[in-house]
Amino acid sequence: MKKLSAWLKENKITEVECVITDFTGIARGKIMPCNKFIDEKGIRLPETILIQSVTGDYVDDAVYDDLIDPAEIDMILKPDENAVFMVPFALEPTAMIIHDCYDKQGNPITMSPRNVLKKVLSLYEAKGWKPVIAPELEFYLTKRSADPDFPLEPPVGRSGRQESGRQSYSIDAANEYDPMFEDVYDWCEQQELDIDTLIHEEGAAQMEINFRHGDALSLADQVFVFKRTVREAALKHNMTATFMAKPIGDEPGSSMHVHQSILDSKTGKNIFSNDDGSQTDRFLHFIGGQQKHIAACMPLFAPNVNSYRRFLSGTSAPVNVAWGIDNRTVSLRVPDSSPAARRVENRLAGADANPYLAFAATLLCGYLGMVEQVNPDEPVQGSAYEESTAESLPLNLEAALECMENSEELKEILSPLFVQAYVEVKRAEYQNFKRVISSWERKYLQMSV
Repeated sequence: MKKLSAWLKENKITEVECVITDFTGIARGKIMPCNKFIDEKGIRLPETILIQSVTGDYVDDAVYDDLIDPAEIDMILKPDENAVFMVPFALEPTAMIIHDCYDKQGNPITMSPRNVLKKVLSLYEAKGWKPVIAPELEFYLTKRSADPDFPLEPPVGRSGRQESGRQSYSIDAANEYDPMFEDVYDWCEQQELDIDTLIHEEGAAQMEINFRHGDALSLADQVFVFKRTVREAALKHNMTATFMAKPIGDEPGSSMHVHQSILDSKTGKNIFSNDDGSQTDRFLHFIGGQQKHIAACMPLFAPNVNSYRRFLSGTSAPVNVAWGIDNRTVSLRVPDSSPAARRVENRLAGADANPYLAFAATLLCGYLGMVEQVNPDEPVQGSAYEESTAESLPLNLEAALECMENSEELKEILSPLFVQAYVEVKRAEYQNFKRVISSWERKYLQMSV
């Protein structure tokens, strides 16, 4: 706390937001005066908040009793001095500090998403490897809407008009929202978020921000903070920002592509490339592991009912585990790059995924491939949508949860408790979803069946 306390005093912080994420990626925690935070040196929260669904509900009572101590005990939260961020949109000097969750004996809470990622990274550390990742995050800007039954629409830009048609990579279309993005860049700079390129994506008012490559845990923290930052900037400019995987029916979905390479911790060299520039066996095994294990991790890449609306052939969203070089129709794309930058881009994760869990899942699949020496299929030439030999993915939430539940590898490495808790929370959300009758059902079935 010594370094952290000094930073808080130096920046004249008056309030501290002590936060963790649940499975959905929602920031949960406490807001407290800075002096109280320094005196208490951390906080406690009930373990139950980790298994709240996106609606705020919990799993069935019988399952709840399997997951949570009957006494509903508190977790002990410890602040990470490397995960401290200014809150530039707050009314007074405020810092957000991301915490890690422990039990009373000092053991990491296995259901904590941040601890899940740290556990996977520890596997790499034990092998003398260091993952380097670079996420690319897509999102939509929309008009404010208080009624969720109404379809979302593009917001009005500087010209006074709504965007129409497809504007991929259009500079002028992106500039329509310059005032908002000026705030985004200023706030990201104040928070030391390492964002890089802004582009206009294919959908109407759909944007993409790329992060610079770096440490996986740090970038998971940054993506978590970035989502909140963009939402706040949009609200300031009378818009909303959404990271739903498929927020608008006839528009493309929003993804979170994750570029991955692995360095030798001692030499700093990319273990995917030999000294002569050729690809290594480990590079192929990393891809093979992703092909073998990705189906079991699908709920971590596509966590919501809406996530699976994104997976449609011909929409730049993958539908199988094919891989290829510089091919955007596959799940596992190898960008055309120098040997030092050789990497694998996982294109499965949606923008709605919890970054800690999505990064943990893709790195774990690659790790298992290297340890098990799994050889991949042949790379796909041309469109992977027409690749009948490639293994398909579970493309609805029910099937994906069943794959995850049956994975002994995930239970062994991430713990049976985490797998059970995650599956049951997502099943509870799905049961909640099934209670809602859609406008499509009323429109086509009410007077026809």
